[in-house]
Amino acid sequence: MLQEHDHKKSARLEARTTPAISELVQRAAALTGSSLSEFVVNAARLAAEDAIRRHEVLELSARDQARLVDALLNPPPVAPALLDALQDHHHQVEPG
Repeated sequence: MLQEHDHKKSARLEARTTPAISELVQRAAALTGSSLSEFVVNAARLAAEDAIRRHEVLELSARDQARLVDALLNPPPVAPALLDALQDHHHQVEPG
């Protein structure tokens, strides 16, 4: 998602946490061979990308996909009241 080729790292992030969480994150960083900063930034980036993806992507079950396709290919007839409202709107907006 995010491309970070040769970009100068100039922005800072700070966080206050409990000693237990700090020790946990430091241990995880050490186990992955990353610095604490690298580990935290990478984990935050992954969490941010996931949060954005969950809000931008619509996931449908197979049943819901079939219902959506059917509704698009076979739309219900337009209600007469809606057609009347559309005609009224055109007369008010585009008099002529």
